[in-house]
Amino acid sequence: MQRLLEGKVAIVTGGARGIGASICRVLASYGCSVVVNYSNSKEKAEEVVEQVKAHGVRAIAIQADVRTRSEVEAMVQQTIAEFGKIDGLINNAISGRQHGAFDELTDEDFQNMLNFGAMSVVNTVRAVRPTMKAQGSGRIVNVVTELWNMGSGSWSAYLGGKGAMVGISRSLANELGPDGITVNMIAPGWMATETVDTTSEGSINFGKSLPMQHHGSADEIGNACVFFLSELSGYVTGSYLPVTGGRVTQIGA
Repeated sequence: MQRLLEGKVAIVTGGARGIGASICRVLASYGCSVVVNYSNSKEKAEEVVEQVKAHGVRAIAIQADVRTRSEVEAMVQQTIAEFGKIDGLINNAISGRQHGAFDELTDEDFQNMLNFGAMSVVNTVRAVRPTMKAQGSGRIVNVVTELWNMGSGSWSAYLGGKGAMVGISRSLANELGPDGITVNMIAPGWMATETVDTTSEGSINFGKSLPMQHHGSADEIGNACVFFLSELSGYVTGSYLPVTGGRVTQIGA
C-alpha cells in the first residue's frame, strides 16, 4: 500500500468509536500518526491507539470535549508537544440525541447538536490555525451527512448542527485558503461500523437499494479522509463529497 500520508500527523475527534475509529485506522495504514480524541471512552480510545501503532506509526489518546474551547486548546498544545506539528484535523465527534420528532426535541437537544456541528469546528479550527498557518499548510476535514441533501423528517436538531457545519466549512475554505489551509467536507451515508451486523436483513436490503449494491464499510470514510489529507487534493477546498454508495447525488450539494 502506498504511504500517501507518510510523516503526517492528524487529530481525529471522536476517534474512539464508530466512523472515527475507522478513520484513525485507515489514516495509520497510509503512514499518518494519529491523535485519537475522545470524551468519555478512554478504554476504547486506547484500543484504537494500539491498532494505529500496529501500522508502524505513532499515536496517542487525548481526552477533550470538543464543545469546550479550553479543553480543545489543551489537546492541541499536547499534540504539538508530542509531535511538533499538526498536518490534519478531522472533525467527526458527535454525541447525544440526534433523531426525534420536532415536538419531542428539547432546547437542550438542539443546542447540543449546534454545539457539535458549529462550536466544535470553531473551537478546533481556532486552536489549530496558528500552527497550520506557520507551517504554510494544513488540511481540515469536517464530517457532515448525506441527510443534508435529503432533508429527512425527524432529523431537525441533527441537521441544524450539520447545516451549520456546512456553512462554516464553506466560509472557512475561502478565508483560510491564502494560508495554505484547505477545508473540505465528507458526507457519509449509513456506514457499517463495528456495531452493524452486515449479515442482517436490514443491512443486506439497504445495500441492495444502493447503486453500488452493498453496505459500505466505515473504512470508506477513512479512504476519503486520506484523499483530502494527501497531496492528491492539494488544489481542492470547499468541496462536499458524499460517500454513500450512490444514494445521494451532487444535486443540491
